[in-house]
Parts: sequence; C-alpha cells; structure tokens
Amino acid sequence: MLLPVGPTLGVVLAVLLVIAVAVAAWASLGRSREIAVAGVRAAVQLAVVSLLIGWVVHHLGALLAFLGLMFAVAVRTAGRRVTPNGTWWWAALPIGAGVAPVIALLLLTGLLPTRGIALIPVTGILIGGALTATVLGGRRALDELTTRRGEVEAGLALGMTDRDARLEIARPAASDALLPGLDQTRTVGLVTLPGAFVGMLLGGASPVEAGAVQLFVLVALMAVQAAAVALVLELVARGRMHRG
Repeated sequence: MLLPVGPTLGVVLAVLLVIAVAVAAWASLGRSREIAVAGVRAAVQLAVVSLLIGWVVHHLGALLAFLGLMFAVAVRTAGRRVTPNGTWWWAALPIGAGVAPVIALLLLTGLLPTRGIALIPVTGILIGGALTATVLGGRRALDELTTRRGEVEAGLALGMTDRDARLEIARPAASDALLPGLDQTRTVGLVTLPGAFVGMLLGGASPVEAGAVQLFVLVALMAVQAAAVALVLELVARGRMHRG
C-alpha cells in the first residue's frame, strides 16, 4: 500500500490543508476559505463514496443513479463557475456531449466492461476532464468578450453576425483551456507519471499494461476536452451562456 491509512495520514493531510490555506491568505489570493471548504468536503465525500462504491457496483440501478449524480454535480459545478445566472445549466451540453460518445464507443467495442468497478472510475475521469475544460473555456471566452467588447461591436459594424463577431474574439482565449491536457499528454513519462499509470502498477499490472491504460486515458481526455471547449465556445458565441 502506497499510503497506509491511519492517524499519521490524517495529521499530514490536515497540516497540508492548513499550509495551503495559510499560503493563499498570505499571498492575498482571496481563496483561503474556498480551499479550506474544498479540503473538508473532499474528505467527507471520499469517505462516503468509498463506503458506497462497494455496494453500488453490484446493483445496476444504483450504478446508473451514481453515474447520474456524478454528471449532475459536474454540470452544476462547471455551470456556476462559468456564470452566476440561470444560464449555468447549459454546461450540461459540453460535458455530456464530450463524455457520452467516448463512453459509448468504449462499451460498444468491448474495451470497457459494463462492470461498475471499471465504469465508475473511467466515467469519473472523463467527466472531470470535461468539467475542467468547460470551466476554463467558458470563463476565458466570457472574460475576453467583456474585455474586448469594442472589438465585437467593430465586427458587427463591418457586417459580421453577432455569433461570428463573438467567435472571432473569444476563440483564441477559449482554446487555452486545452493547454493543460496537451501539456500533460506531451510530457507524460518525462515530467510526471499520472494517476492511472501509478495505480495500475500498484495494482500489480505490468509497466506495458499500465502504459497502455494511461495512453488511453490521455487520448480519451483530449477528445472529451476538445469537444467540451468547442461546444461551450459555441454556447457563449450564441449567447446561451452569458453573464448579463
């Protein structure tokens, strides 16, 4: 076992969380409370999920409900990060449209078994990637449109449609949301050994098997995130997601 579960682990985690909060406060980042709340929530949620998964994987109805809950939480989290108004629910489109085809392809080809013990972590990884891409792409696009509103109006004056004028300004900024995934994929094995690779090794898989699984995860994430960014950009350009 990589990290023995016990009092020592709990103390170390608490110290690390306190350090994160203290550094954020010292640097006046304005996120100290959010960091503390996120850390506590993560501990509670993981404890509950760890207890539930052992039961969920053996019951189809519970498995589908759990996957639905994962998706709903991701939509709510991403949508509210992008915009505080009622248009947040549109985040369901980029997240769902990015994840669903990939999962369907994996199930149809037999690469991903329908067992919950495999379906839950793979779906969770892809939903998490889509969430991150949607948040970064949506926020960057809306920020850029606010900052460069005059250029959008100039495009309209030249005869461009509102959608095209918004796309012209927001597209380069939104595409930056793909950079974390691209950098992780380009440097895998050279800078870091991601979680799937390490987890497979700890589970007894060979380095070749672990590498194949990690490659699949990285490529699937790039597909999911590209779709998520493209769709959230389109929603912003069409005014479906906004801050007005």
